[in-house]
Amino acid sequence: MTAHAFVRGDVAVLVPAAGMGVRLGPGGPKALRLLGGEPLLVHAVRRLALAPSVGCIVVAAPADAVADVAALLEPVAPVTVVAGGATRQASVAAALAVVPLEYEIVLVHDAARALTPPELVESVAEAVRGGHGAVIPVLPVVDTIKRVSDSGVVVDTVERSSLRAVQTPQGFRRDVLVKAHEAAVDEHTDDAGLAERIGIAVYTVPGAEAAMKITRPFDLAVAELLL
Repeated sequence: MTAHAFVRGDVAVLVPAAGMGVRLGPGGPKALRLLGGEPLLVHAVRRLALAPSVGCIVVAAPADAVADVAALLEPVAPVTVVAGGATRQASVAAALAVVPLEYEIVLVHDAARALTPPELVESVAEAVRGGHGAVIPVLPVVDTIKRVSDSGVVVDTVERSSLRAVQTPQGFRRDVLVKAHEAAVDEHTDDAGLAERIGIAVYTVPGAEAAMKITRPFDLAVAELLL
C-alpha cells in the first residue's frame, strides 16, 4: 500500500527542497541525494504522509526540476510541487502561496530531516491546534558551548541549561506564518525566527533524535545506520 491512504488531516506541510546543500559535498540538490537508495525527499514525504494530521503537502523544488520531483513523489503521496526560490525563505513563501485556504495549521519541514518520525509531526500539530501560534520541536544541548572570538580565542562559556537545539517540523497558525513572512526584512535560518521578530511567543515540544538534520557526509552515514 502506498502512503496515499494516510494523507487526510487538517494540516498542511511545506517542504523547502530547492537548496544545493554544499556542505554535503558535490552532487545535485541536497533533497535529492540518496539515502538507502532513495532520495532524502522521498523519505521525508513518506513519513509526513504517515502522520494522520497531514492533509496537504507542498514541496518547493529546484525551478528546473519541478516536473521530475512531481514524478518522483507521485507514487509516495499526493503532493503539490512548486518552483522554489533562491533562498529557503523564498521557497517557503512560494509553497505557502498555494496552500488551500481551508488549512489553518501550517508546518514547515526540512527535507534534510528525512527520518523524522510521524509522531513528532503529530506532536507539533497538536500543540498548534491547542492554541499556540508558533511551535518548534527542540532537544537539550548536551555539549559544552564556548563563545569564541574572530581570532579563535575563547571569550566565555555559555550556560547551556536553558539552551535548546531546534528541529523541524515547525508549526504555525497560518495567519502567523503569513504575517511573519510579510514582515521579513532579512534572511532567517528558520521560520520561528521570523515569528519571533513580530512578537509571537514560540512554544516548544520535545524533539526526536531521529529527526537529525543530514548536512554533512558524516550525517548521511549515521542516517544509513539508522535505516
